[in-house]
Amino acid sequence: GIRVDGDTQMSTIPGLYAAGECAAGLHGANRLGGNSLSDLLVFGMRAGKYAAEFAKKNGAVKVADAQVGSAAKEALAPIERQSGSGEGPYQIQYALQDFMQDLVGIVRVEDDMKKALEHIGALNERAEKVVVQGNREYNPGWHTALDLKNLLTVSEAVTLAAIERKESRGAQFRDDYPEKSAERGKYNLVAKKESDGTMSVKKVPRIEPTAEQNQIIEEMK
Repeated sequence: GIRVDGDTQMSTIPGLYAAGECAAGLHGANRLGGNSLSDLLVFGMRAGKYAAEFAKKNGAVKVADAQVGSAAKEALAPIERQSGSGEGPYQIQYALQDFMQDLVGIVRVEDDMKKALEHIGALNERAEKVVVQGNREYNPGWHTALDLKNLLTVSEAVTLAAIERKESRGAQFRDDYPEKSAERGKYNLVAKKESDGTMSVKKVPRIEPTAEQNQIIEEMK
């Protein structure tokens, strides 16, 4: 999930907050679907509180007109290239779903996940040429086209991190590394965008639980 401060829920980008399962929540690899609502209520309240304090303290942010124009141009590109030879967004979305399920699914092995990375790279190129029919009003195809960049980014982050974590833990089962590693449990994997636009995954030491947290963990065993 998005890396956030445990108290304020602010991400590594000042002023951007996240809460709930998108920020990993309390449960890490053992994500429990029934607890997601509790995560949202508790950490959503925290995020809202500290976001409001940040806004009061820092005031309005001025956004450069050039950035707005660039974002608008990128968003409208799939509609404006209607006469092009590119494919529709759903074909790319379905292709991504299919090979991620097959190659980075419940049971994972390194060779399959490396193949998935190759497929993701190819889909990124296809997504650059995607064509959307119709206009802006009530156009789910356009919405899907706008989602593709995020879908591909998340898929790449999941795959890179799964390759790096050479163990089985929680929801990740590696057929080539079926055992849990105590050493690998000492760090988190953080994916970030480098200056050249590529994605990297780095090991970050895990914050050790407090004595109170350890006591709770022991009681819940």
